[in-house]
Amino acid sequence: MEFTEAFYNDPYLTEQDSTVQSCEPCKKGYKAVLSDTIFYPEGGGQPSDRGFLVTGDGTRIPVNDVKRNGEDMVELYMESPVSSGDTVHQVIDWDFRFSLMQNHSGEHIVSGLINREYGFENEGFHMSDVITIDISGELDREQIINIERKANQAIWKNIPVNIIFPEMGELEDLNYRSKKELSGKVRLVNIEDTDSCACCGLHVKRTGEIGLIKILSFIRYKGGVRLEMVCGDKALLDYERKLDSITEIKNALSVKPEEVTEAVNRVLEESAEKSGRIALLNSRYFDMRTAELQGDNDIIFTVEKELDGQEIRKLCDRLNKSGKAGTSVVLAPADKEDEPGEEAYLYVIGSTKHDLKSAAKALNDVLKGRGGGSKEMIQGTFYADMESIKSAVNKAFGVN
Repeated sequence: MEFTEAFYNDPYLTEQDSTVQSCEPCKKGYKAVLSDTIFYPEGGGQPSDRGFLVTGDGTRIPVNDVKRNGEDMVELYMESPVSSGDTVHQVIDWDFRFSLMQNHSGEHIVSGLINREYGFENEGFHMSDVITIDISGELDREQIINIERKANQAIWKNIPVNIIFPEMGELEDLNYRSKKELSGKVRLVNIEDTDSCACCGLHVKRTGEIGLIKILSFIRYKGGVRLEMVCGDKALLDYERKLDSITEIKNALSVKPEEVTEAVNRVLEESAEKSGRIALLNSRYFDMRTAELQGDNDIIFTVEKELDGQEIRKLCDRLNKSGKAGTSVVLAPADKEDEPGEEAYLYVIGSTKHDLKSAAKALNDVLKGRGGGSKEMIQGTFYADMESIKSAVNKAFGVN
């Protein structure tokens, strides 16, 4: 079957001259229709091409989006107009297109093998930096590893990726995947012993061009699983990033690559032990501070310069439970980037006598504060000096 769109006639065509049939303003700038186009419009789960048009005087006009309008019209969206009747030279971003072809073809292999091996359907997929596939049934880790290995074996066999257009009578006898009921002329992407699927997207000629398939992750999702995967250049980039990370960890810990996991686990264990010791020391410090601090007009007020937000909350809770005062106010110096030029303090206030949820708004209004909480405890940040904070707190809790 012959198509008027050049991207179907030859998905590897990167440049072509065409005549501008129309160009008009739109919300995205301008939309143009050409006599024939190599720009693939968004569809079949595949994003649209990008690239540019070159006019007769050499002006390059970027093509930012491409969409199909009805059966026979493809519209190119641009920031600048072109003139009807003029000849323009189309140039697509081939690296971007080929990456999409690699990843789309790889998705077909993975989805087809899952269907053949386990009988589950691909209920939806999305192509961006990674490919996301929603599978209709649950797969465990070993099954996913099995699929990944067989998918890469299909690449190594360099199987032809055939585009066929069976007649409706023939279609009834074929075993193929499709997410929706089909009518009219059906375009099947067929990879021998791997997959046959109705699809309007663009694909590589042979599986070897995909290069590599890597399944990155999987989670349970709506009774099935959601996979994330990458192919081709994206899989290589993912490997390079992870190798760089492992190299940095290896160098930081002075171990061999094969010893990284053991070394990281050892560091985590040591860190957990240190955290336990720090928690014990903090608890002793909280006890000591609780014994030392005395209330003034039924309010304990303290500034703890060495504690963080979680730690001042724990100290405030300890003070509340001690019963030494009805209200405890614990502050610590805070980052002042949000309000340069102002003093800033993290605050935690706990009380057994006052409704702090009501008091929070008034305190935040006066002290340029942010935060809130419950009736018993509030926390956040005050952007004010110490004297202003003390004054506002005393006023909020009825102390003259």
